[in-house]
Amino acid sequence: MELRKATLLPLWGLLLIQVSVADPCASGMVTDQGECCTLCPAGSGVSVPCSSSNTKCETCKKNVTFSSMSSATEQCKPCSRCPVHMEVLIPCTRFEDTVCRCAKGYYLEIEAGHRRCLPCRTECSVDEVEIAMCTDMSNRLCVEKSLAHGGTPTGCVHCSSCPEHMEVARACTCREDTVCQCPNGTFLHVENGISRCQPCQVCQRGYGARTPCSQERDTHCEPCPDGFFSEEKSSQSPCLPCQRECDEGMVVLRECTTSSDLLCMGKLHLPSLTEDEKDSAKKTWVAGSSASPNSPEFIPREDNSNNIIPVYCSILGAVVVGLIAYVAFKCWSSCKQKKQLAKARALELGSSPETEKLHSDSGVFLDTHSLQEPHQLNKVHKTEPTEPKLYINLPPHKQEEVEQLLGELSHGKDWQRLAILLGFEEDSIDTIGRGEHPVHTLLTNWSTKEGATLEVLCTALINMQRADVVEKLNSKSEASSVV
Repeated sequence: MELRKATLLPLWGLLLIQVSVADPCASGMVTDQGECCTLCPAGSGVSVPCSSSNTKCETCKKNVTFSSMSSATEQCKPCSRCPVHMEVLIPCTRFEDTVCRCAKGYYLEIEAGHRRCLPCRTECSVDEVEIAMCTDMSNRLCVEKSLAHGGTPTGCVHCSSCPEHMEVARACTCREDTVCQCPNGTFLHVENGISRCQPCQVCQRGYGARTPCSQERDTHCEPCPDGFFSEEKSSQSPCLPCQRECDEGMVVLRECTTSSDLLCMGKLHLPSLTEDEKDSAKKTWVAGSSASPNSPEFIPREDNSNNIIPVYCSILGAVVVGLIAYVAFKCWSSCKQKKQLAKARALELGSSPETEKLHSDSGVFLDTHSLQEPHQLNKVHKTEPTEPKLYINLPPHKQEEVEQLLGELSHGKDWQRLAILLGFEEDSIDTIGRGEHPVHTLLTNWSTKEGATLEVLCTALINMQRADVVEKLNSKSEASSVV
């Protein structure tokens, strides 16, 4: 017995070490019950601190509060207001505080760590020449005319040209050099004194942008903590808080994960048990159940499998009868049309003596009505009006190409604009946006509605300036039609 105790103690110790190493707590804090406290990501703050229950987060309000880091203790901080003589350069967001600059006619002076905006020099004197205008970072600069040669002040240099991988943000003027910037989707990276524009890191599903990509810095991705999700690949979008619970009358279909939000659906309304059924259930319990009918553990069950089979057979029989009736009607309609066409041809062509002689001499019967049938059918088809082309009749590969074009990140969320133009309500658009493939869900839902024609879709795409998608819709399909 002592030998078994001596063997089990080290095993329990190793098990505890493995559990502690395999399940680290990112926040470094636990609840009173020992549960790891949840981190609120950037853009969200703590509404209820972690103590007896887990942390509860709330989304910071744009232009009101912000949070630039993940924390289990920090609340959303109020946005700063620009002081006197300063104006807003970048408004406050949920992730960054307000960025200010000196107002027009003022420049920034930094002295002993203090920053203040001072009035710019109004103008140069008669004996001076202006070589640098007043900006928000520097005062107006003047030099004496005696230092200029031939009317050109000293210090003038050629305008700079942007490198191959950069683009012009502000063109060169007589008072300011060219200002260059990296294209959208890239940031300026400096290494060993060499500046280059590099592509921004894209956060995968389940990861959010703690620091969005900008001109000066790359994206900083972080895994979404418990209670938050990110279902799109982006260099700008952070982790979003999960829906806490389903609305009344709804049930949970799928719990929230780091890559998808909580998914709810309506409850199935099942009929309640009658008094006779309750009595029958109690008798069944008396025969072999160990739990009391009035206890929470007792759940009466009823085998309805035998009652469902006749229902399925009835439905299947109705479907088969409907198909047979449809085929019979189509055959009858086709025969009736052929008889009418044959009668019309007989009246139009008539019978000539030469034709009868040809038939009697040769001993061969020529079905002249059948020879004329394609011609008559062509006439009928020409008079029929052209039906509008429906989106649902497009080949599957053509629909996939349209969905890929509308889902490209370079165009932003064009599918939301398309949904508005196609008449979808805001609630429906929000519901579609929670899915994994919102473009496919939108077009599939719309194609089932009345009037979902290619003409309506092309008109909406032209209003969105998406001529590339219209061209793809109007291009001829490579798939051959089945006759």
